[in-house]
Amino acid sequence: MQTKKNKLNNFSLKFPSLGRNEGFARGIVSAFVLPLDPTVEELNDLKAAVSEAVTNAIVHAYPNEAGTIEMSGSATDSDAGYIIEIRVKDKGVGIADISQAMSPLYTSGGEDRAGLGFTVMESFTDKLRVRSVVGKGTVVTMTKTISGKQ
Repeated sequence: MQTKKNKLNNFSLKFPSLGRNEGFARGIVSAFVLPLDPTVEELNDLKAAVSEAVTNAIVHAYPNEAGTIEMSGSATDSDAGYIIEIRVKDKGVGIADISQAMSPLYTSGGEDRAGLGFTVMESFTDKLRVRSVVGKGTVVTMTKTISGKQ
């Protein structure tokens, strides 16, 4: 049984839903997690998942104009390692059918989109939660336990 011990650190920020900010979000997550000494694979997994979540918000949440993306994270110490939780929130158009949106190869972004965003997020995290209300926005919460090199 995994026992949470104490919150080590957290962050919260807002940024415009512009393509160039996808790299910014990856950099923030890297800087946040690096002091916990993740493996290269753990770090790359988190960066890939965050990249997909932010890209989804940029492309799908605000299709006709830039909006605001809120990203927050927390790191908690546990018996199994460090539990990292990253939340990406938008106040965009929302998702009418979350189950359909999470199906591999489904996209509402046109033929130039692969439809693998949620699949990638799921494969690189331990837990993925998606909440959405049409016309109000979406919250994607990703959780991953990292071992921390010891």
